[in-house]
Amino acid sequence: MSYPLRPLHLAAEIGGPPRYDPVHHTGLAQLAERGALDFVTLGDSFARPGPDALAALSRVAPATRRIGLVPTVTTTHTEPFHVSSAVATLDWVSRGRAGWCVDVSTTAAEARLFGRGPAAPAAALWEEAGEAAEAGARLWDSWEDDAEIRDAATGRFLDRDKLHRTDFEGAAFGVRGPAVVPRPPQGHPVTVVDGTAEQARETAARHADVVLVRAGTPERTAGIRDDVLRRAAAHGRDPGTLRVLAALTVDLGDAESAPEPGLESGLPLAGHGTYYRGGPVDLADLITQWHRSGAVDGFHLTPITPGRDLERIVNGTVALLQHRSLFRTFYPGGTLREHLGLARPANRYARRGERV
Repeated sequence: MSYPLRPLHLAAEIGGPPRYDPVHHTGLAQLAERGALDFVTLGDSFARPGPDALAALSRVAPATRRIGLVPTVTTTHTEPFHVSSAVATLDWVSRGRAGWCVDVSTTAAEARLFGRGPAAPAAALWEEAGEAAEAGARLWDSWEDDAEIRDAATGRFLDRDKLHRTDFEGAAFGVRGPAVVPRPPQGHPVTVVDGTAEQARETAARHADVVLVRAGTPERTAGIRDDVLRRAAAHGRDPGTLRVLAALTVDLGDAESAPEPGLESGLPLAGHGTYYRGGPVDLADLITQWHRSGAVDGFHLTPITPGRDLERIVNGTVALLQHRSLFRTFYPGGTLREHLGLARPANRYARRGERV
């Protein structure tokens, strides 16, 4: 399937071994911002020690100005109402730079932490994650943009006619609404889903703004992308509103070494995804090749050693891509949606005129 070549998008993971000093994550986000990356992610799970990713990036937000902030948020064992409120709060704190990377909890050990029941199959968990994403979007729309009137003379803070019930009923939960947080600056914070696994693709197709794909060659990556975009179209979505990024783990520990054999035609699989080892220049060439082939809209890079490798990504790989006029040197706007070229969603309830 052929798609027009879009501007190159780049993002990076700033997690790694657990760190509790806020200066660590703030410094990495600021470094990525100097390279004009679209966003940084911070991984999280119930099995992983370390600070809560969403809370950590809320601390990073005031220390950055333009870069998008995307924590991993697990929808299993959590309440969608509270998740949507927390993500909306991050969007307010960052002035429209928030997203969330939807994930699920699959292990029995994690299920025992909560005691609500046994671990469910992956397909059921991703169906629940899709419902959580849908409930979140409805809650973000439950306040119209001008619902706050703050009229001191009359003592009216809200226009109740501009608050809406969501009345969402899913297989696992129901949410009535409205939200307790006003509609986020972006309307909807950006939703990111790793669509590599078959079980996650339907959720990605229905709800994601950004889809991550872990595959070993441009052809395999393009195949997964086409599958997700076909599903999105089947759900009435415009495939042009999705951004597909290749997810790549990078090791730039030896800047002089050549890439592993075979990288010219594809990446060897290692661990949890595709793996690159080599220098910043070769990485820039790889990104250029994959993007120009039309396989992806960009890359999400996970440094093996964040402090070392992110610096080489920004000052080496990104600088070279900018020199070649393949990647921007400044941010096109103030919000993450603007960085990604995505429109601000209309409020579904305001269009229909439904009232509390």
